[in-house]
Amino acid sequence: MSLQKKVGRLLIAGFKGITMSEEIKHLIHTYHIGGIILFGRNIGTPEEILALTNSLQAEAKKAGYETPLLICIDQENGVVRRLGEGTTIIPGAMLLGATDDPSIARKAGFLTGKELKALGINWNLAPVVDVNNNPKNPVIGVRSFGEHPIKVTEMAKNSMLGMQEAGVMTTLKHFPGHGDTSVDSHLDLPVIDHDLDRLHAVELVPFKECIAAGADAIMSAHVYFPALEKQENVPATLSHSVITGLLREELGFNGVITTDCMEMDAIAKRIGTVEGCVQAVEAGVDFVMVSHLHDLQEQAVLRMAEAVESGRISEQRIDESIERIEKLARNYTSWEEINGNKKVAEFVGSEKHHDEMKEIYKQGITEVTGPGIPIKAEDRVLLVHPKNEYAMMVEDKRYATLTMAEQLKKVHGNVVSMQIDKEVPGDVNMTEIAGMYDHIVVLTLNADKNENQRQLVDDLVASGKPVDVVAVRSPYDASYFPKVNRIICTYEFTESAFEVVAEFLAGQTSILGRLPVTIG
Repeated sequence: MSLQKKVGRLLIAGFKGITMSEEIKHLIHTYHIGGIILFGRNIGTPEEILALTNSLQAEAKKAGYETPLLICIDQENGVVRRLGEGTTIIPGAMLLGATDDPSIARKAGFLTGKELKALGINWNLAPVVDVNNNPKNPVIGVRSFGEHPIKVTEMAKNSMLGMQEAGVMTTLKHFPGHGDTSVDSHLDLPVIDHDLDRLHAVELVPFKECIAAGADAIMSAHVYFPALEKQENVPATLSHSVITGLLREELGFNGVITTDCMEMDAIAKRIGTVEGCVQAVEAGVDFVMVSHLHDLQEQAVLRMAEAVESGRISEQRIDESIERIEKLARNYTSWEEINGNKKVAEFVGSEKHHDEMKEIYKQGITEVTGPGIPIKAEDRVLLVHPKNEYAMMVEDKRYATLTMAEQLKKVHGNVVSMQIDKEVPGDVNMTEIAGMYDHIVVLTLNADKNENQRQLVDDLVASGKPVDVVAVRSPYDASYFPKVNRIICTYEFTESAFEVVAEFLAGQTSILGRLPVTIG
């Protein structure tokens, strides 16, 4: 194997389109890249996804690969999910955390893995094992199972084991912990100042336990930890003391270490994506991820090859990574499986899967305050919802549709919906409008960052009519509304979550979730 093909095995690359691009074909043949990441831009129908993954594997075989490509995706479920129509909507981490039942996390993980495997995707970049103990965290939040290290550990471990049982490789993220940040590493470099005792007591607990349970891969965080890295502003991804010293040597992890995307601003705007890839390999990672730009993908491989030729990185260091990568590829893939899922439509997104997951939604969606005054069959109901807003860059915009109105109209005969953009127009008196109805339901989305949403609820309460607040992403919204009739947390604005909460509001089902975080 040529040096360029050797270091190429250490690259995970993304591309545009629902069919194989010429750029990705070039990377497969010229550099034998080890992994491909799929995003929403690559996702069509289940049949189109399978056709894409099969074509990528056929190209890899033609290029002389010994083991199939590792094809990965961020299918965390909830607010971060890439699969589209025709697949099952599966609850995200915080909703699962609200069930307080690790066996449910295992069931959701297994179904996630089964559908991914049927589509030819053999590696999931999940579960998130970050402990979300910072209500102001802009990038983790409901992607976490909760704020308690032991509960996060049990839920994450079972989610991981479920996916593994389904034959899909898993990834713990984001090492050594991204839960207590107030900065999004897509945009800048977060800093976590906790000492070693605190890190071992909180952030590292889920990683340690999941490693002991057989973790496949771990993704590094673009976060700076002064307690772990002496050189100022060096993120964990580029830190030899974090990747090799802590993760490999102290915690004894022998699986694959991958970076988060190296085009994120915490890396790209500081030392640059290409140099960052070299430094990450020096630190001890196995896979560097360059998700978007072909030029940077190719430059990263060439620069890593130059680093080996110059002696900056030893060829033995590259060989160690290739051995770990190919070991997992042998465990989770085989050429015999390719083209083996001709009838995905009969399995993926089936009614049976929907019904199984609906039961989990009932276990996780949480009534924070209540029971309050129920909606009566004859009530005129006003549903007020905000325009879509995205809390995190990592969210897939294609799925951000607020469908609560149509779900509520299915189960209650008299519903009028009203969308409010960033603020209520000056000539609209919400108290007066609310007076025309018998019951008000208002959805909140990032109310902690939006004073206008909070004022809107206050104006509706002033009407004297019962007001139910449905916090459709952040459960921390609940702390702002002590005077409302009921507060319900869905943790995600997926169609399945809305289906269940609409039935609950109409008195047709019960919800049993418990908050996995503390509301101030």
